[in-house]
Amino acid sequence: MVRPYTITRGRTAPARDDLTLITVLTTVEDPRDEHGAPVRPGRLQPEHRRILERCRRPAAVAEVAADLDLAVSVTKILLADLVGQGLLAARAPITVAWAAGGVDPSLLAAVRDGLRRL
Repeated sequence: MVRPYTITRGRTAPARDDLTLITVLTTVEDPRDEHGAPVRPGRLQPEHRRILERCRRPAAVAEVAADLDLAVSVTKILLADLVGQGLLAARAPITVAWAAGGVDPSLLAAVRDGLRRL
């Protein structure tokens, strides 16, 4: 068994405070920095690599923690590392984004109406 402080290199809190249990994470296929240059990941721990593999399909923070069999607090630290490196994208779930005005309700209504016509 590896101790959590070893996995997190002694850190007890993530660099980001916006990761909740329902934050959706997705691996970035072609990570680029702010200048458009390809991002080369730093040395990744096995847990980081497992997260990137798991998040090839969108997954919530809680799902990733369960799949890794790690505490959510430890998982959030690892996730924040990957988001900070540009290797992982984090977003609020659609229902939260919609409530915050991030999703156009008319687009959702058009999709709903189109599905009903099928």
